[in-house]
Order: sequence, then structure tokens, then C-alpha cells
Amino acid sequence: MSAQIIANLEKLLCGPRDNALLRYSLGNELLKAGDAAAAAARFREAIERDPKFSAAWKLLGKALADAGDAAGALAAYETGIGVAEAKGDVQAAKEMTVFARRIRKAQEAAASGG
Repeated sequence: MSAQIIANLEKLLCGPRDNALLRYSLGNELLKAGDAAAAAARFREAIERDPKFSAAWKLLGKALADAGDAAGALAAYETGIGVAEAKGDVQAAKEMTVFARRIRKAQEAAASGG
């Protein structure tokens, strides 16, 4: 099912309906399908089109974390927290704060050999 949704969304790229939400939706489907790297690229495209799209920042962080890029995920979450707070998107800011904290703790544990 996800492959068909992805194919349908990809057909809309570069057309009149191509916008941040389309790129976000495609990224979300790619993430569900397990292609974190491709999903991250689509979330970045969504953010390029709408830098204040806090949900895209949140899923960019998740995609990067799933792809093994903890530093990139942390940077996305940190930027996303600022975006969400500026927008008044309290829930997204809280979620990204939790995810960022988990990454920092994992990095600290790895650095201390724990």
C-alpha cells in the first residue's frame, strides 16, 4: 500500500500541487516504508519551501536519527524547537525537546564509554 501511495505522491512532484505539504507527505510515507535517507531529503525540501513547518522539522529529526545521523537529527530538533516555539506549536516543541534530550544522553553515554 505504501509503495502505491509513494508512487502517487511522486507523480505530483514539480506540478501545480507541489508544495511543502506534498513533500512532507511523501517524506512521511518514505519514512513509514523504511527509507529514512530518502525521507530526510523530502523533509528538507518541505522545509526549504516552508521553513516554519514545525512538523517537517520533527520528522526530519526522526528520519536522520533512523538513518544513523544523530548529530544531524539533534541539529534538526534544535532548529525545529525554535521554529515550533516561535509559532506557538507547544506540543511539537515538547516532543522535539524529548527526542533531542534522548540523543544528547546517548551521545554522553557513548562518550563516557557507558
